[in-house]
Amino acid sequence: MGGMLLNYRLYGEGLPVVILHGLFGMLDNWNTHSKLLAETYMVIAVDLRNHGNSPHSEEFSYEVMIEDLCTLYEHLGLGQAAVIGHSMGGKLAMHFALAHPEKVERLMVVDIAPRAYPALHTDIFEALMSVDLSKHTSRSSISEALARIEPSVRNFLLKNLARADSGRFYWKMNLPAIFANYEAINAAVRSDRQYLGKTMFVKGGRSSYLLDEDLTGILKLFPHTELVTVPRAGHWVHAEAPEEFSRLARSFLS
Repeated sequence: MGGMLLNYRLYGEGLPVVILHGLFGMLDNWNTHSKLLAETYMVIAVDLRNHGNSPHSEEFSYEVMIEDLCTLYEHLGLGQAAVIGHSMGGKLAMHFALAHPEKVERLMVVDIAPRAYPALHTDIFEALMSVDLSKHTSRSSISEALARIEPSVRNFLLKNLARADSGRFYWKMNLPAIFANYEAINAAVRSDRQYLGKTMFVKGGRSSYLLDEDLTGILKLFPHTELVTVPRAGHWVHAEAPEEFSRLARSFLS
């Protein structure tokens, strides 16, 4: 295998469920749902490469992330697992299911479609990369330097902020590599294969990432798809409507 061994956390016992976070995220973002699902399943929450506590690399594409997942499966002795992916993690989940359908028992994609997306995060990249962390001695001053970013998004991003033993702040995520490959991450999911397993796409009712008209493109690749809307949630469905999302996930996995 050419993939990296990703940082992961295991919760519970039972049938395996792999959880893949979105851009700028990490496995900790899914801690609440991982613990709830662990009452019934063995949950494997993953930090994708260049995120969280996983290794950094200049290579950052769905192709190499598929290899990373294959390496993780081999490391854990997994045959099949249900896969849940949000946003970028949802696109990776789609790619993985199409490339290795034998490894994906069922597929849950949260608020992302297989189509190409415009560069929606350019302002965030510019803001993050404009901050010279070496000049800051507190989290609050870094937060102030990022004041142009909407507060809830800023708080989410600041979860990536860590402090070395020297006292110096650093980002856990590999911003230069992620930014350099951002266009590839936004590209459409294309395949001459279909994934024929049970599939659910979950849409945030207040989000524009996944639209009703995306269903046609989804069904071409994932013909056994159910599209469900969580009306009061935005793009972070699992965080904004946790109880409803938990019910959906449990029902789908069962």
